[in-house]
Amino acid sequence: MLTDGANAPSGARRVWAVGALCRAVADALEARFNPVAVRGEISGFSRAASGHCYFALKDAQGQVRCAMFRRSAGLLDFAPRDGELVEVTGRLGVYEPRGDLQLVVESMRRAGQGALFEQFLRLKAKLEAEGLFEAHRKRELPLLPRGIGIVTSLGAAALHDVATCLRRRAPHIPVVIAPAAVQGGQAPTELIAALEGMYRLAAQGVVDVILLVRGGGSIEDLWAFNDEQLARAIVRSPVPLVSGVGHETDFTIADFCADVRAPTPTAAAELAAQPQETWLAATGLVHQRLREAALRRIDRASQRLDQAAAHLGRPSSRTAQQHLRIERQAQRLRFALASRVQRAQDRLDADRGALRTAIAQRLENAARRCERMELRLQLLDPRLVLQRGYALLTDTASGHAITSVAQAHAGQAVRASLADGEVDLRVLPAAGHPA
Repeated sequence: MLTDGANAPSGARRVWAVGALCRAVADALEARFNPVAVRGEISGFSRAASGHCYFALKDAQGQVRCAMFRRSAGLLDFAPRDGELVEVTGRLGVYEPRGDLQLVVESMRRAGQGALFEQFLRLKAKLEAEGLFEAHRKRELPLLPRGIGIVTSLGAAALHDVATCLRRRAPHIPVVIAPAAVQGGQAPTELIAALEGMYRLAAQGVVDVILLVRGGGSIEDLWAFNDEQLARAIVRSPVPLVSGVGHETDFTIADFCADVRAPTPTAAAELAAQPQETWLAATGLVHQRLREAALRRIDRASQRLDQAAAHLGRPSSRTAQQHLRIERQAQRLRFALASRVQRAQDRLDADRGALRTAIAQRLENAARRCERMELRLQLLDPRLVLQRGYALLTDTASGHAITSVAQAHAGQAVRASLADGEVDLRVLPAAGHPA
């Protein structure tokens, strides 16, 4: 017959029931250790359909089985994986159905993360007090950059993502890459050197915006971007700088120093380059407006020509020829301007100001040419001659102009057109001739 320790006869050897022994050990562990903090490497991590997590913590001397129930697992801010060094807090006990030692984990964090985060906060407070994060020193990104600089590792997935995005959105913009390590002890020095090289290119007008990018990772993986000297180098950038480091939830000192912080490397590329289709649509709209303005200007010039021609009354044949010549020149001008606008459309690129200036100059020249033509027409107006005392004689019956004495005969009814009206006359016989 088995007995537990409480009911054993005096002097008899103590015999435990298994369940009672497990409970006794669990009580002893609870009184001696809990709550307990343990540091170790994750092994055999798995997440059940219920949301509970099971794994072991181990080091060179031993291991302990662990369970992390769904409620605690839902509070994790990272995805645990095998081989990762972590610090956990929880309660040590015995899993009685198997008699196994088990640690019920209530919280977990990456080992060393706390110390690094404290360093991050101290540096952030220092640089913020110096004004490196002030909003007034942040610059807007250029709408049409002449070139885009990228600082990252040549082997980084972030480089592929950024290059793919830029090739899709803005294949016409040149891209310059300055390679540098983005993780490890040498990374800050290489990143600073790469940025300095980009700054020299910016001074030459090669790049107008710089992207500093890296994919996501742990705080240790991203630690190079929390370097003080790198932060000061970022602030010295002569052109706007976009920081696209890590995932949306990751923040580094570089993010606070940059002109713009992007949640991901791909988002950084999207911020730096507007889609090509947007500019093509805007260019088409500008072309349409310029074309309409040119046609309106031509129409107004044509109307002035028509009005000038109407004021001439009955022009001579020379005036009519001049009018036809002007009409042909106006027609050629219309075609020339239309052709010019079409050629300008084919060549039209981001330099809209140059196109607008060229068309405006062309229209100005056309207007001046029209004004000169109008002046010529006015000079040919017969009324200008009449105002100097001359008269235009026409046969009253036929309306034909009388330009020679041979066309006149005694008694003929004629009409004299003067500057301010008309007078009906009759031809008298010449002196010495009978009437």
